[in-house]
Amino acid sequence: MEDITHFLTGVLIQISIFMYFKFPFNILFTMVFAFLSHFLIDALAKITYHTPEALKGDKFWIIWHIIIYSGSLIILIIFFIPYWLGMLFAKIVDIWDWFILRPIQNRKKKKNPESKWMEKYFFHPTIDKIRKKTLFWLPNWNYERKGIIPEIIIIFFLLVIIMFLIYPFS
Repeated sequence: MEDITHFLTGVLIQISIFMYFKFPFNILFTMVFAFLSHFLIDALAKITYHTPEALKGDKFWIIWHIIIYSGSLIILIIFFIPYWLGMLFAKIVDIWDWFILRPIQNRKKKKNPESKWMEKYFFHPTIDKIRKKTLFWLPNWNYERKGIIPEIIIIFFLLVIIMFLIYPFS
C-alpha cells in the first residue's frame, strides 16, 4: 500500500501501545508491532490500485499519485512529532528493501547480471508468501482504478480511529 497507510498504521499502533504500556515496553512493542504491521498492510495491497511499475503515461495514475504522495507528506509532517517511532518502524521494511538493498543490488547486477546478491534478505518475498497463503481469496485490483476505493476507506478508517484516540469524547 501507499506510504500514508503505513504512516497512519504506525501512528495508531504507537498511540495504542503507549496508552497501555510503560517504558521500555511501550518503545519495544511499538517497534515490533509497527514493523509487523507492514507485512499485513502490504499483503492487503492486492485489493488496491498499486501497480508494480510507474504508469507515467496514464493521467489517472499520475493524479492519484500526486494526491497520495501529498497526503503522505502531510501526514508525515502532522504526526512526525511525537509519532515518528511508529511511522519509522511501519515503513522500515520499504526503507530496507527499496532504499538500501535494491540500489546496491542494481549496481551489482550491472557488473554481473546473474548476481543474487542479498536476495534472501529482502522482506517483500515474505509478504508475497503471506498474501498467497492467507489472502488468496481477495480480488487483485492492482491495475484497476476502482482499487483506490479500498485504500481511501482504509485511510479514512485509520484517521477516524486516531482522532478518537487523540481527542476522545468526554
